[in-house]
Amino acid sequence: MSEWWTYSLSDFLMFSARTYYRQFELMNREWWPLPLVALVAGAAIVGGMVHRRLASARLAFALLCAAWLWVGWAYHLQRYADINTGAPYFAAGFFVQAGLHAWMAWKAPAPPGLRTPAAGMGLALALLTLAGYPLLAPLHGRGWWQAEVFGFAPDPTAMLTLGALVVWRSPWPLWVMPLLWCGSSTATMLELHATGPWWPAAGALLALGAVLWEKLRR
Repeated sequence: MSEWWTYSLSDFLMFSARTYYRQFELMNREWWPLPLVALVAGAAIVGGMVHRRLASARLAFALLCAAWLWVGWAYHLQRYADINTGAPYFAAGFFVQAGLHAWMAWKAPAPPGLRTPAAGMGLALALLTLAGYPLLAPLHGRGWWQAEVFGFAPDPTAMLTLGALVVWRSPWPLWVMPLLWCGSSTATMLELHATGPWWPAAGALLALGAVLWEKLRR
């Protein structure tokens, strides 16, 4: 029997890139037109970053809570679990993250400070994720039904969340799961030889860089 350290990630991935992206197509078709509703929710979150109002911040974190709950259940448990035995553990992490967002919505986060370069980078990350991530499917030769949308697919959900965390200067416990997911997703897509594997990692690095830059400038 081989020792555990001789295994690589590819030994645990029993599916192809085509099967992986097929999960998003099946989910989008099953729940259509809810992906459009999720995009509207994402736009409301971005709008909350711009408006320095307590109610907007609370609404934004409540919507983030709903998005992480939905992706944890509808994607990880109902779809991804069919091809990846680790999906229930990811779902648990997404549910914990949803609870943290609910806590932030109740706690009333500080108004965003969009005058800082870091906050501007966070807002840009959220906007690019919301509007640009669904375009990656046709740009990489996949159909529109396989588009990954905030609130339905985990990658754009985690990346937009990171942008919001930068803007609202959120505490570090809220960063753990989005960063872990972005790293895990990039590693998975690299093993699958999928197109555009570096987007989640790039989003995570941009968010971390924005926060570190702001701390160094103080």
